Amino acid sequence: MGTKDIGYQVVYRGQVLEHYFPGCWVFFQRPKECGGGYWLGRTYEDCFWLELEYPVSLYDGLGFLMEITRVEQRSDDFDENYSLFD
Repeated sequence: MGTKDIGYQVVYRGQVLEHYFPGCWVFFQRPKECGGGYWLGRTYEDCFWLELEYPVSLYDGLGFLMEITRVEQRSDDFDENYSLFD
């Protein structure tokens, strides 16, 4: 399993999530009988929130996390020339 430093944890089949950090991303590996892949979501104090409504590969999930990080870093940017009336 991963650590908080890298921003996500991976829980493989047959394992349990022993320690979680609120707001941390977690990949839960699905059984092969169910098609494999991973459920991706975030842990909170009282729940696990699925961020994607479909299972993903680890590669696609990491790509999603990189894109989310990029968007979050630019979320405070303001475009003074943006118009709602064009």
